[in-house]
Amino acid sequence: MYQLYYYPLNASLAPHFVLQDVQHKLGVDFELVLVDRKSDEQKSADYLALNPAGRIPTLVEGDAVVFESAAICMHLCEQNPQANLMPEIGHPDRPLCHQWLMYLTNTLQAELMIYFYPEKHSTDKNVCADIVTVQQARIADCLQLLDDALTGKDYLVGNSVGVCDYFLLMLAIWADEIEKPPLSFANLKRYLCQLVKHDAVQAVCEKENIGLDEYE
Repeated sequence: MYQLYYYPLNASLAPHFVLQDVQHKLGVDFELVLVDRKSDEQKSADYLALNPAGRIPTLVEGDAVVFESAAICMHLCEQNPQANLMPEIGHPDRPLCHQWLMYLTNTLQAELMIYFYPEKHSTDKNVCADIVTVQQARIADCLQLLDDALTGKDYLVGNSVGVCDYFLLMLAIWADEIEKPPLSFANLKRYLCQLVKHDAVQAVCEKENIGLDEYE
């Protein structure tokens, strides 16, 4: 059985979506293990023994341990191909799936992390406000690119919900309070409002106490 070490609204959200989808479709069971960020439990000796990066999430299955959100998502998709959350090897959409998943984790997520934690990117606290201002524009550029990619499409890759959609939804939820949030882009708004209706999303958001009223 899978164990997902998580914290609500953290980077564990995308793997949680994937696990819930796999459970709905295939009956695969999983357990959530709360890591209390408020007390820095992710820096505890026990947790560091699993994940030396000291970050959330971590996935455990028997003796196998995987950390990094995107890596966990890919691992789950490859272990459960019948869930159809990632195109199979050789499918023409497979490279596109890799492209978007890497863009989401390496570009959009990275830009959001600078926005949320500007103090970690300068030794001069006086420039934090400037960093945030710059990041607003950089994040808006990322969202515009994604909005353009979703023109006439219901999903980022293929014709059904997949791992890239769940990862993008996680980041969109994080970004809902920036000056130009995802819901201010026409294609992203249409796409996200449909995406949150999926059973897996509804179930996870209920478990993690994430409100979805603005997507209705």
